Amino acid sequence: MDVLEAKTLRKVYQLGNHSVNALDGVDFLVQKGEFVAIMGPSGSGKSTLLHLIGGLDLPTEGEVTLAGQALSLLNDKQITLLRRHHVGFVFQFFNLLPTLTTEENITLPLLIDGKNARQYQERLDTLLNLVGLSERRKHKPDQLSGGEQQRVSLARALITEPEILLADEPTGNLDAGNGEHVLNLMLELNREMRTSLVIVTHDHSIAERMDRVLVLENGCLEVQA
Repeated sequence: MDVLEAKTLRKVYQLGNHSVNALDGVDFLVQKGEFVAIMGPSGSGKSTLLHLIGGLDLPTEGEVTLAGQALSLLNDKQITLLRRHHVGFVFQFFNLLPTLTTEENITLPLLIDGKNARQYQERLDTLLNLVGLSERRKHKPDQLSGGEQQRVSLARALITEPEILLADEPTGNLDAGNGEHVLNLMLELNREMRTSLVIVTHDHSIAERMDRVLVLENGCLEVQA
């Protein structure tokens, strides 16, 4: 079953009198539970592609079908709801709210969606245990290490039980030890939950652990392994 399908995606940015093709005809599928790495040099279109398939931006041409729904047929509110219910995001920078505790940051997506976080207490407790932060649930971000903050952001991305997790250089802001720990945790949790994973990375050792590797060059998909 395909969780995500991208067809002939093009993204053109206008810089003054010049047009820049960030993506130029990209096609690929992501199946349920599949792990896919996106690699390529800086400026090749990796983050642009991630934003398009996550509904954070719209393509100039082409179509993204996410969780069975074509994004071009949805309005902004519908795309937001689709993203909220089916997609989790983990970025290089942790994007935690500094005034909220660990557990408050994790349950924030539920509150934004109008849900009662208390009804998800069991899932919260399970995630806190899985990411090793049960003892730090009342701590605020400035009381946590970088690795701990990224584990909070991972738990936050998974609290809604998304079908697909999109990660943009999730270990890029961590030292080698913490990066390895976060990656192992991400892979373990996604396998356990059968969540698809698309990860943008420069790290070949991370790409080697994925099911497939997509290589972007100048906005084009050069290699699919």
